[in-house]
Amino acid sequence: MVLKGFDRPDQPAIPGALPAESRSVKVMIAGGFGTGKTTMVRSVSDIRPLTTEETLTQASADVDHLIGITDKQETTVSLDFGRIGINDQLVLYLFGTPGQERFWFLWNGLFKGALGAVVLVDTRRLASSFRAIEEMERQNVPFVIGLNVFPDSKEHPIDEVRDALDVPQHTPIITCDARDRKSSRDVLIALIHHLKDRSAATLEPR
Repeated sequence: MVLKGFDRPDQPAIPGALPAESRSVKVMIAGGFGTGKTTMVRSVSDIRPLTTEETLTQASADVDHLIGITDKQETTVSLDFGRIGINDQLVLYLFGTPGQERFWFLWNGLFKGALGAVVLVDTRRLASSFRAIEEMERQNVPFVIGLNVFPDSKEHPIDEVRDALDVPQHTPIITCDARDRKSSRDVLIALIHHLKDRSAATLEPR
């Protein structure tokens, strides 16, 4: 397995220490197989990301179903890792989960310490992200939905997507392009606002 991003010791992947006043937050990038998790981590990370992608082979054809994503050639087998500074005070550490069912046993360890998550959804294959949403709810991890737009994706009203995913009104749903740094960053900022809103609601008198 090649840990891409740590293969050139002459160019260290992680820059110097963060400012003492910075606060770091662990964020999950989850979703089904082929929804764009690795792409998002790569596009938005301030550092050269660590990825654990392996080439898809014919041997995995029976378990890695490529319906709708026939051009996919690699898949994450452990995790993706990146980092982005939202501002001088807040740094997000991004952990991308593997999407295939045979690697779901890794999720429990990845969830430890996570304050929130982005669940990426491919509207062509909504069911592929059901498990990720269920896991967020089971682990009680606040999350936002990122509707990753693919070239042949059809437009759907947000309310219809919300009903199809069965997520509550207070869960933000944001359309995005995981290939675009600004678009991916906007999803992460939406997650931070969601976490702040939840925190404020918890502190309100009852």
